[in-house]
Amino acid sequence: TVHHIDHDHSNNPEDGSNWEMLCLYCHDHEHSKYTEADLYGSTVVAGEDAQKSVGEAKYNPFADLKAMMNKK
Repeated sequence: TVHHIDHDHSNNPEDGSNWEMLCLYCHDHEHSKYTEADLYGSTVVAGEDAQKSVGEAKYNPFADLKAMMNKK
């Protein structure tokens, strides 16, 4: 499904820079964030900058997988 990154369906640049391809589940999830924000009082920021404050994931659940599989 084509998704407008800034959620503005009238913003359709010729180079497609405001679009991204999402699977149907991800597209529905992207739009449900706004419904949930309305229902539960949180805020949602659209666009690429929205996740910058979250930070980088550091935990890797598979980091020691090889060692765990070699245990006897």
